[in-house]
Amino acid sequence: MDQIVIRGGNPLNGSITISGAKNSALTLLPCALLTDEPLTLRNLPRLADIDGFGHLLNMLGCSTTIEGSRPEDFGRVMTARATNVTSTMAPYDIVRKMRASILVLGPLLARMGEATVSLPGGCAIGNRPIDLHLKALEALGAELEMASGYVRAHGPGGRLPGGRFHFPVVSVGATENAIMAAVRAKGTCVLSNAAREPEIVDLCNCLVAMGAHIDGIGSETLTIEGVDRLHGATYRVMPDRIEAGSYACAVMATGGSIDLIGARADEMTATIDALVEAGASVEATKNSIKVSHAGRPRGITLSTAPYPGFATDMQAQFMAMLALADGTSMLTETIFENRYMHVPELARMGADITVKGRSAVVRGVDGLVGAPVMATDLRASMSLIIAGLAAQGETQVSRVYHLDRGYERLEEKLAAVGADIERISAG
Repeated sequence: MDQIVIRGGNPLNGSITISGAKNSALTLLPCALLTDEPLTLRNLPRLADIDGFGHLLNMLGCSTTIEGSRPEDFGRVMTARATNVTSTMAPYDIVRKMRASILVLGPLLARMGEATVSLPGGCAIGNRPIDLHLKALEALGAELEMASGYVRAHGPGGRLPGGRFHFPVVSVGATENAIMAAVRAKGTCVLSNAAREPEIVDLCNCLVAMGAHIDGIGSETLTIEGVDRLHGATYRVMPDRIEAGSYACAVMATGGSIDLIGARADEMTATIDALVEAGASVEATKNSIKVSHAGRPRGITLSTAPYPGFATDMQAQFMAMLALADGTSMLTETIFENRYMHVPELARMGADITVKGRSAVVRGVDGLVGAPVMATDLRASMSLIIAGLAAQGETQVSRVYHLDRGYERLEEKLAAVGADIERISAG
């Protein structure tokens, strides 16, 4: 199993090109199931999860071709075409590895009138039930049953009749599944208290490019007029705001100045506000964000929340940076109940962190010390990378397959801005 080895203490200076957003790409790929024409996605990140989802599409009868597959390329172009959907079952062996696989449920139901999808897997960061996915689809007219670890869904008469659903709590995945199910319904679908994340906007914009009728994009109420069919399109995946925020935290921990090429400040307001509060200098242009910092960060108080609040996917990275702060920070995790699994590993490096329920008190220390650590999930993995970049001595991060799910060629990008980092193959 691969390891990433970091010899810390180097400031980071230069520029990093931000890849296409993982969380958006995994939502756009299943849109290919909604039409028999080609859907071409540009700026698709080179990630294990993308490859895994492509394999799932292939199993369902969707052909995929990829351009830009040279080792030196960042990003790729994938064209997916589901001329004939040959299977409406997403099996356990695929879905258990990646929670995003549940997002084929809505498109298959919309186009084929039926779907059988295994309950999902993914990062072990707490209970992430799909009850809101199912309740939303039922409200739009689906008939559902669960048996032997699978969800079986049917549309009466083949197509969903449409309906209204109010999400009792904001759910990104459930909103995405409901949108994709609704675009080919017979009637009108209204989704209220819907998630407003930029990735949701990206999904809606792609579907509109395919011929969908969606009003209220970017708001908490979406009105979707179902259409008989969708056509193909070419669409560019949005830049990854979580990747950009992660590298910004690395600069805060190590010192230096990095231009995040392609990052969009308007999609990262909560992250930028927190960086500035912690002492960062942030300069935003139309197509990049420059983050600079010297000295130790300042302690701050943060609480995760649905967009436009502070993203749960940034909590672990901020914790690693704030472990070095001049002062005490308080972080509260409101989205997932088990997203502090990186704390014991950061403590091995000298961090002073106390977890009390959903809150963590982070008392800044003068410095961290390199140590062997083990990644537990995707964002926790990045927190250990950030800590290793700032620590004195050598840090060995194991189980980096988590990183490969969400960060495109991370060690190459960091090495280009001054980090002493390398991947070592266990083989």
